[in-house]
Amino acid sequence: MNNRSIALLKWIVFPLSLFPFVLVAWHFWLAASGTQPDALGADPVNTLTHITGDWTMWFLLISLAITPVRRLSPRLAWLIRFRRMLGLFAFFYGTLHLGTYLFLFSGYDVNGAWEGVKSGHLSVLWTNFVAVWPTIREDAMKRKFVQVGLLCWFILLLLALTSPQWVLRRMGGKPWQRLHRWVYVAGALAVIHYWWLVKKGVLTPWRDTAVLIALLLGRLAWMLWKRSKTAAPRAVQTV
Repeated sequence: MNNRSIALLKWIVFPLSLFPFVLVAWHFWLAASGTQPDALGADPVNTLTHITGDWTMWFLLISLAITPVRRLSPRLAWLIRFRRMLGLFAFFYGTLHLGTYLFLFSGYDVNGAWEGVKSGHLSVLWTNFVAVWPTIREDAMKRKFVQVGLLCWFILLLLALTSPQWVLRRMGGKPWQRLHRWVYVAGALAVIHYWWLVKKGVLTPWRDTAVLIALLLGRLAWMLWKRSKTAAPRAVQTV
């Protein structure tokens, strides 16, 4: 696939990746404005938490799947050009997921903050956050799934900050690659976060867990095959 086709395809993939956010934002506005109070269901915060969490996981798994899929054929090498975009969307939806927890689940006075912003008092944003910080800290200390989720987000943050090409050139290829292999750790933490979040008996996380395990096994098989391929010439030379 040539550069022009890839550029055109990116113009398609980007809005499609952003569409879930637009849809959620629209329903959030309908619910918040009172136009359609049940636009996000009976429990809007829970709905937003699950939607943003699901899309974080899906984009993370899709970005992880690009490398093994492109290895199936040289004709699929162009897929690597989309990995960074999809990985950044995983971070984007992960940040929305975290924001839902910090500003909705925690009891943050969203309406008060919005009124303060409209009246020009931007300091109310920070004041309201300070007010709920003890609740957030206490909740994070006693809930392991929150701790794991925060750790996953910080890894995604680090990977997002180091994703630009100029950072790659500054760090060098191999150090940059070693750092970005932490995306597999982020994927594992995301799955653990999901399992610890749901109630006992809920098997929904198995779907994402199975995909992640398949990707990890595929990567392991590739590494072993590559190692055996490089070791074979050495064995011939020693005979």
